[in-house]
Amino acid sequence: MSLRRWLTQVSALMTKEWKQLYRDRALLSFVIFIFTLDILLASGAPALDLKETPIGVIDRDHSSVSRELIYRLPAQQFSVVPLADQDKVVSRALERGELRGVLTIPHGFENDLLRAQSPALQLVVDASDANLGFLLSSYTERILLTLSSDIVGAQAAARGQPVVIPQIVTQPRTRFNPSLTEAWYATLSELLTMVTVACILLPAAALVREKERGTVEQLLVSPLSPLQIVLAKAFAMTSVVLLGSLVAVGVIMNQLVGVPFVGSPWVFFSLIALYAITSSGLGVLASTFARNSGQVGLIVVLLVMPIIMLSGTWSLRESMPLWLQNMVAFSPMTYFVDMAYGVLLKGSDLAALWPKALKMSLLGLAFWALGVFRFQRQFR
Repeated sequence: MSLRRWLTQVSALMTKEWKQLYRDRALLSFVIFIFTLDILLASGAPALDLKETPIGVIDRDHSSVSRELIYRLPAQQFSVVPLADQDKVVSRALERGELRGVLTIPHGFENDLLRAQSPALQLVVDASDANLGFLLSSYTERILLTLSSDIVGAQAAARGQPVVIPQIVTQPRTRFNPSLTEAWYATLSELLTMVTVACILLPAAALVREKERGTVEQLLVSPLSPLQIVLAKAFAMTSVVLLGSLVAVGVIMNQLVGVPFVGSPWVFFSLIALYAITSSGLGVLASTFARNSGQVGLIVVLLVMPIIMLSGTWSLRESMPLWLQNMVAFSPMTYFVDMAYGVLLKGSDLAALWPKALKMSLLGLAFWALGVFRFQRQFR
Protein backbone atom coordinates (compact mmCIF):
# COMPACT_ATOMS: atom_id res chain seq x y z
CA MET A 1 0.00 0.00 0.00
CA SER A 2 1.37 3.40 -0.98
CA LEU A 3 1.91 6.05 1.67
CA ARG A 4 -0.47 8.42 -0.11
CA ARG A 5 -3.30 5.89 -0.02
CA TRP A 6 -2.51 5.04 3.59
CA LEU A 7 -2.75 8.72 4.61
CA THR A 8 -5.94 9.19 2.57
CA GLN A 9 -7.62 6.37 4.47
CA VAL A 10 -6.52 7.82 7.80
CA SER A 11 -7.78 11.30 6.87
CA ALA A 12 -11.15 9.86 5.81
CA LEU A 13 -11.51 8.14 9.17
CA MET A 14 -10.49 11.37 10.93
CA THR A 15 -13.31 13.20 9.14
CA LYS A 16 -15.70 10.53 10.38
CA GLU A 17 -14.50 11.12 13.96
CA TRP A 18 -15.04 14.89 13.72
CA LYS A 19 -18.60 14.33 12.49
CA GLN A 20 -19.31 11.88 15.31
CA LEU A 21 -17.96 14.31 17.89
CA TYR A 22 -20.17 17.06 16.48
CA ARG A 23 -23.24 14.80 16.73
CA ASP A 24 -22.38 13.76 20.29
CA ARG A 25 -23.69 16.93 21.92
CA ALA A 26 -22.83 15.84 25.48
CA LEU A 27 -19.17 15.17 24.67
CA LEU A 28 -18.97 18.28 22.48
CA SER A 29 -20.37 20.42 25.30
CA PHE A 30 -17.79 18.93 27.65
CA VAL A 31 -14.94 19.83 25.26
CA ILE A 32 -16.19 23.40 24.84
CA PHE A 33 -16.60 23.81 28.61
CA ILE A 34 -13.12 22.62 29.62
CA PHE A 35 -11.39 24.96 27.17
CA THR A 36 -13.48 28.07 27.88
CA LEU A 37 -15.60 28.48 31.00
CA ASP A 38 -13.54 26.09 33.13
CA ILE A 39 -10.32 28.03 32.39
CA LEU A 40 -12.08 31.32 33.13
CA LEU A 41 -13.45 29.99 36.43
CA ALA A 42 -9.93 28.91 37.44
CA SER A 43 -8.77 32.54 37.25
CA GLY A 44 -11.14 33.36 40.09
CA ALA A 45 -10.12 30.42 42.25
CA PRO A 46 -8.95 31.16 45.80
CA ALA A 47 -5.49 32.69 45.65
CA LEU A 48 -2.62 31.72 47.96
CA ASP A 49 -2.62 35.04 49.81
CA LEU A 50 -4.80 36.85 52.31
CA LYS A 51 -7.56 39.10 51.03
CA GLU A 52 -10.00 40.60 53.53
CA THR A 53 -9.69 37.55 55.76
CA PRO A 54 -12.05 37.93 58.75
CA ILE A 55 -10.13 38.00 62.02
CA GLY A 56 -11.68 38.64 65.43
CA VAL A 57 -9.95 40.87 67.98
CA ILE A 58 -10.49 40.87 71.75
CA ASP A 59 -8.84 43.95 73.26
CA ARG A 60 -8.46 43.51 77.01
CA ASP A 61 -5.87 46.25 77.36
CA HIS A 62 -7.74 49.18 75.75
CA SER A 63 -4.53 51.16 75.42
CA SER A 64 -3.06 53.34 72.71
CA VAL A 65 -0.59 50.58 71.78
CA SER A 66 -3.33 47.95 71.48
CA ARG A 67 -5.32 50.29 69.26
CA GLU A 68 -2.20 50.89 67.18
CA LEU A 69 -1.79 47.13 66.76
CA ILE A 70 -5.39 46.78 65.56
CA TYR A 71 -4.89 49.72 63.21
CA ARG A 72 -1.84 48.04 61.68
CA LEU A 73 -3.83 45.02 60.57
CA PRO A 74 -4.10 46.07 56.90
CA ALA A 75 -7.60 46.22 55.46
CA GLN A 76 -6.45 44.61 52.24
CA GLN A 77 -5.46 41.42 54.06
CA PHE A 78 -7.70 41.48 57.14
CA SER A 79 -11.29 42.29 57.94
CA VAL A 80 -11.16 43.11 61.66
CA VAL A 81 -14.20 42.09 63.73
CA PRO A 82 -14.34 43.30 67.38
CA LEU A 83 -15.45 40.50 69.69
CA ALA A 84 -16.90 40.26 73.16
CA ASP A 85 -14.57 38.62 75.65
CA GLN A 86 -16.51 35.37 75.81
CA ASP A 87 -15.15 31.92 75.01
CA LYS A 88 -18.47 30.70 73.62
CA VAL A 89 -18.64 33.58 71.14
CA VAL A 90 -15.13 32.87 69.92
CA SER A 91 -15.70 29.12 69.58
CA ARG A 92 -19.01 29.57 67.76
CA ALA A 93 -17.52 32.06 65.28
CA LEU A 94 -14.63 29.72 64.47
CA GLU A 95 -16.82 26.63 64.20
CA ARG A 96 -19.22 28.34 61.79
CA GLY A 97 -16.38 29.68 59.65
CA GLU A 98 -17.37 33.28 60.31
CA LEU A 99 -13.79 34.04 61.43
CA ARG A 100 -10.46 32.59 60.33
CA GLY A 101 -8.65 33.61 63.48
CA VAL A 102 -9.02 35.40 66.81
CA LEU A 103 -6.34 37.67 68.30
CA THR A 104 -6.55 38.33 72.05
CA ILE A 105 -4.62 41.32 73.43
CA PRO A 106 -4.04 40.77 77.18
CA HIS A 107 -4.17 43.22 80.07
CA GLY A 108 -0.91 45.10 80.55
CA PHE A 109 0.12 44.71 76.92
CA GLU A 110 1.22 48.33 76.59
CA ASN A 111 3.11 48.41 79.91
CA ASP A 112 5.01 45.21 79.14
CA LEU A 113 5.97 46.42 75.69
CA LEU A 114 7.14 49.83 76.94
CA ARG A 115 9.29 48.12 79.56
CA ALA A 116 10.88 46.13 76.70
CA GLN A 117 9.39 42.93 78.03
CA SER A 118 7.77 40.26 75.89
CA PRO A 119 3.99 40.28 76.26
CA ALA A 120 2.18 37.09 75.31
CA LEU A 121 -0.68 37.48 72.85
CA GLN A 122 -3.01 34.65 71.98
CA LEU A 123 -3.79 33.94 68.34
CA VAL A 124 -6.32 31.19 67.64
CA VAL A 125 -6.23 30.15 63.98
CA ASP A 126 -8.69 28.06 61.98
CA ALA A 127 -6.29 25.65 60.27
CA SER A 128 -8.91 23.58 58.46
CA ASP A 129 -7.39 25.30 55.43
CA ALA A 130 -3.71 24.72 56.15
CA ASN A 131 -2.38 27.28 53.67
CA LEU A 132 -4.69 30.01 54.89
CA GLY A 133 -3.91 29.22 58.53
CA PHE A 134 -0.16 29.41 57.88
CA LEU A 135 -0.49 32.72 56.04
CA LEU A 136 -2.66 34.26 58.77
CA SER A 137 -0.13 33.28 61.45
CA SER A 138 2.81 34.55 59.40
CA TYR A 139 1.19 37.89 58.58
CA THR A 140 0.17 38.52 62.18
CA GLU A 141 3.59 37.62 63.59
CA ARG A 142 5.30 39.94 61.13
CA ILE A 143 2.98 42.83 62.08
CA LEU A 144 3.65 42.23 65.80
CA LEU A 145 7.40 42.12 65.23
CA THR A 146 7.31 45.42 63.33
CA LEU A 147 5.17 47.06 66.01
CA SER A 148 7.43 45.97 68.87
CA SER A 149 10.54 47.08 66.97
CA ASP A 150 9.05 50.51 66.32
CA ILE A 151 7.96 51.06 69.93
CA VAL A 152 11.15 49.75 71.55
CA GLY A 153 13.23 51.74 69.09
CA ALA A 154 11.27 54.91 69.79
CA GLN A 155 11.66 54.42 73.55
CA ALA A 156 15.41 53.91 73.25
CA ALA A 157 15.79 56.97 71.04
CA ALA A 158 13.78 59.11 73.51
CA ARG A 159 16.12 58.07 76.33
CA GLY A 160 19.20 58.73 74.25
CA GLN A 161 20.12 55.09 74.24
CA PRO A 162 21.38 53.23 71.18
CA VAL A 163 18.76 51.22 69.36
CA VAL A 164 19.88 47.60 69.49
CA ILE A 165 17.38 46.12 67.06
CA PRO A 166 19.24 44.52 64.18
CA GLN A 167 17.36 44.40 60.93
CA ILE A 168 18.07 42.30 57.86
CA VAL A 169 16.98 44.02 54.68
CA THR A 170 16.23 41.85 51.67
CA GLN A 171 15.88 43.07 48.11
CA PRO A 172 13.79 40.46 46.28
CA ARG A 173 13.67 40.28 42.51
CA THR A 174 10.69 38.38 41.16
CA ARG A 175 11.00 37.00 37.65
CA PHE A 176 8.44 35.56 35.23
CA ASN A 177 5.51 36.76 37.36
CA PRO A 178 6.59 40.09 38.90
CA SER A 179 3.18 40.93 40.34
CA LEU A 180 2.76 37.40 41.78
CA THR A 181 -0.61 37.12 40.05
CA GLU A 182 -2.12 33.82 41.16
CA ALA A 183 -4.54 33.78 38.22
CA TRP A 184 -1.64 33.25 35.81
CA TYR A 185 -0.66 30.06 37.57
CA ALA A 186 -4.22 28.90 38.23
CA THR A 187 -5.43 29.24 34.63
CA LEU A 188 -2.36 27.61 33.11
CA SER A 189 -2.51 24.78 35.64
CA GLU A 190 -6.18 24.24 34.84
CA LEU A 191 -5.46 24.25 31.11
CA LEU A 192 -2.78 21.56 31.48
CA THR A 193 -5.13 19.48 33.62
CA MET A 194 -8.00 19.73 31.13
CA VAL A 195 -5.71 19.00 28.17
CA THR A 196 -4.63 15.83 29.97
CA VAL A 197 -8.23 14.79 30.59
CA ALA A 198 -9.26 15.48 26.98
CA CYS A 199 -6.24 13.74 25.45
CA ILE A 200 -6.96 10.53 27.35
CA LEU A 201 -10.74 10.60 27.40
CA LEU A 202 -11.57 11.55 23.81
CA PRO A 203 -9.65 8.76 22.00
CA ALA A 204 -10.77 6.22 24.59
CA ALA A 205 -14.41 7.28 24.22
CA ALA A 206 -14.15 7.17 20.41
CA LEU A 207 -12.83 3.59 20.43
CA VAL A 208 -15.31 2.36 23.04
CA ARG A 209 -18.15 3.94 21.06
CA GLU A 210 -17.28 1.62 18.17
CA LYS A 211 -17.48 -1.36 20.54
CA GLU A 212 -20.85 -0.32 21.92
CA ARG A 213 -22.36 0.17 18.47
CA GLY A 214 -20.80 -3.01 17.08
CA THR A 215 -19.03 -1.13 14.28
CA VAL A 216 -15.47 -1.92 15.30
CA GLU A 217 -15.68 -5.29 13.52
CA GLN A 218 -16.80 -3.51 10.34
CA LEU A 219 -13.76 -1.25 10.56
CA LEU A 220 -11.43 -4.19 11.05
CA VAL A 221 -12.75 -6.06 7.97
CA SER A 222 -12.40 -2.89 5.90
CA PRO A 223 -9.10 -2.15 4.11
CA LEU A 224 -7.84 -0.46 7.27
CA SER A 225 -5.21 -1.77 9.64
CA PRO A 226 -5.70 -1.54 13.43
CA LEU A 227 -2.89 1.04 13.54
CA GLN A 228 -4.74 3.23 11.03
CA ILE A 229 -7.92 3.02 13.09
CA VAL A 230 -6.35 4.10 16.36
CA LEU A 231 -4.14 6.73 14.71
CA ALA A 232 -7.09 8.31 12.94
CA LYS A 233 -9.03 8.59 16.17
CA ALA A 234 -6.03 9.92 18.09
CA PHE A 235 -5.11 12.48 15.41
CA ALA A 236 -8.72 13.67 15.11
CA MET A 237 -8.98 14.21 18.86
CA THR A 238 -5.52 15.84 18.93
CA SER A 239 -6.72 18.42 16.44
CA VAL A 240 -9.74 19.10 18.69
CA VAL A 241 -7.42 19.58 21.69
CA LEU A 242 -5.20 21.94 19.68
CA LEU A 243 -8.19 24.03 18.63
CA GLY A 244 -9.48 24.14 22.20
CA SER A 245 -6.04 25.10 23.53
CA LEU A 246 -5.80 27.89 20.97
CA VAL A 247 -9.10 29.34 22.18
CA ALA A 248 -8.14 28.88 25.85
CA VAL A 249 -4.71 30.50 25.56
CA GLY A 250 -5.41 33.16 22.94
CA VAL A 251 -8.84 34.32 24.08
CA ILE A 252 -9.55 33.26 27.67
CA MET A 253 -6.10 33.46 29.25
CA ASN A 254 -4.37 36.17 27.22
CA GLN A 255 -7.24 38.53 26.44
CA LEU A 256 -9.58 38.07 29.43
CA VAL A 257 -7.23 37.10 32.28
CA GLY A 258 -4.10 38.89 31.05
CA VAL A 259 -1.69 35.95 31.10
CA PRO A 260 1.33 36.94 28.96
CA PHE A 261 2.68 34.81 26.14
CA VAL A 262 6.46 35.30 26.33
CA GLY A 263 7.71 32.38 24.24
CA SER A 264 7.08 31.15 20.73
CA PRO A 265 3.48 30.15 19.93
CA TRP A 266 4.76 27.62 17.40
CA VAL A 267 6.89 25.89 20.04
CA PHE A 268 4.07 25.96 22.60
CA PHE A 269 1.41 24.44 20.37
CA SER A 270 3.88 21.94 18.91
CA LEU A 271 4.51 20.74 22.45
CA ILE A 272 0.76 20.52 23.08
CA ALA A 273 0.41 18.40 19.93
CA LEU A 274 3.27 16.15 21.06
CA TYR A 275 1.75 15.80 24.53
CA ALA A 276 -1.69 15.12 23.07
CA ILE A 277 -0.36 12.28 20.94
CA THR A 278 1.64 10.92 23.89
CA SER A 279 -1.41 10.93 26.17
CA SER A 280 -3.63 9.51 23.42
CA GLY A 281 -1.60 6.32 23.76
CA LEU A 282 -2.94 6.06 27.31
CA GLY A 283 -6.45 6.63 25.95
CA VAL A 284 -6.03 3.79 23.47
CA LEU A 285 -4.71 1.57 26.25
CA ALA A 286 -7.65 2.50 28.52
CA SER A 287 -10.16 1.63 25.80
CA THR A 288 -8.85 -1.92 25.61
CA PHE A 289 -9.90 -2.53 29.22
CA ALA A 290 -13.41 -1.06 28.86
CA ARG A 291 -16.56 -2.49 27.27
CA ASN A 292 -18.78 0.58 27.54
CA SER A 293 -18.67 4.33 28.14
CA GLY A 294 -19.28 3.99 31.87
CA GLN A 295 -16.27 1.74 32.31
CA VAL A 296 -13.99 3.91 30.21
CA GLY A 297 -14.94 6.93 32.31
CA LEU A 298 -13.90 5.16 35.51
CA ILE A 299 -10.66 3.91 33.97
CA VAL A 300 -9.78 7.40 32.73
CA VAL A 301 -10.31 8.79 36.23
CA LEU A 302 -7.99 6.12 37.63
CA LEU A 303 -5.35 7.15 35.10
CA VAL A 304 -5.79 10.91 35.23
CA MET A 305 -5.72 11.42 38.99
CA PRO A 306 -2.24 9.91 39.62
CA ILE A 307 -0.88 11.68 36.53
CA ILE A 308 -2.10 15.06 37.77
CA MET A 309 -1.05 14.45 41.37
CA LEU A 310 2.46 13.45 40.29
CA SER A 311 2.85 16.33 37.84
CA GLY A 312 3.59 19.08 40.35
CA THR A 313 0.58 21.23 39.51
CA TRP A 314 -1.36 20.47 42.69
CA SER A 315 1.56 19.75 45.02
CA LEU A 316 5.32 20.29 44.99
CA ARG A 317 7.24 17.30 43.72
CA GLU A 318 10.08 18.15 46.12
CA SER A 319 7.75 17.65 49.10
CA MET A 320 6.76 14.13 48.04
CA PRO A 321 8.30 11.00 49.62
CA LEU A 322 11.31 9.62 47.81
CA TRP A 323 9.50 6.55 46.48
CA LEU A 324 6.79 8.79 45.04
CA GLN A 325 9.34 11.13 43.47
CA ASN A 326 10.76 8.13 41.63
CA MET A 327 7.33 7.45 40.11
CA VAL A 328 7.15 11.00 38.73
CA ALA A 329 9.32 9.93 35.81
CA PHE A 330 6.44 7.75 34.53
CA SER A 331 3.98 10.63 34.34
CA PRO A 332 4.09 12.37 30.92
CA MET A 333 2.43 15.44 32.42
CA THR A 334 5.53 15.98 34.60
CA TYR A 335 7.59 16.92 31.56
CA PHE A 336 4.76 18.79 29.88
CA VAL A 337 4.16 21.06 32.91
CA ASP A 338 7.79 22.19 32.99
CA MET A 339 7.84 22.78 29.24
CA ALA A 340 4.52 24.66 29.15
CA TYR A 341 5.49 27.02 31.95
CA GLY A 342 8.92 27.42 30.38
CA VAL A 343 7.56 28.51 27.00
CA LEU A 344 4.56 30.56 28.11
CA LEU A 345 6.02 32.51 31.04
CA LYS A 346 9.80 32.17 30.71
CA GLY A 347 10.27 32.24 26.94
CA SER A 348 12.28 29.00 26.86
CA ASP A 349 13.33 27.67 23.46
CA LEU A 350 13.72 24.15 22.12
CA ALA A 351 17.39 24.05 23.10
CA ALA A 352 16.36 24.09 26.76
CA LEU A 353 13.29 21.88 26.35
CA TRP A 354 14.33 19.05 24.05
CA PRO A 355 15.56 16.65 26.83
CA LYS A 356 12.13 16.72 28.49
CA ALA A 357 10.38 16.50 25.11
CA LEU A 358 12.47 13.42 24.26
CA LYS A 359 11.62 11.68 27.55
CA MET A 360 7.92 12.42 27.06
CA SER A 361 8.07 11.06 23.51
CA LEU A 362 9.67 7.82 24.68
CA LEU A 363 6.88 7.38 27.21
CA GLY A 364 4.37 8.01 24.43
CA LEU A 365 5.95 5.33 22.24
CA ALA A 366 5.67 2.84 25.08
CA PHE A 367 2.00 3.71 25.68
CA TRP A 368 1.19 3.45 21.98
CA ALA A 369 3.00 0.15 21.53
CA LEU A 370 1.14 -1.42 24.43
CA GLY A 371 -2.22 0.10 23.43
CA VAL A 372 -2.06 -0.99 19.77
CA PHE A 373 -0.84 -4.46 20.81
CA ARG A 374 -3.81 -4.97 23.13
CA PHE A 375 -6.24 -3.52 20.56
CA GLN A 376 -5.05 -5.98 17.88
CA ARG A 377 -5.11 -8.88 20.30
CA GLN A 378 -8.74 -8.26 21.29
CA PHE A 379 -10.03 -8.96 17.79
CA ARG A 380 -7.89 -11.87 16.70
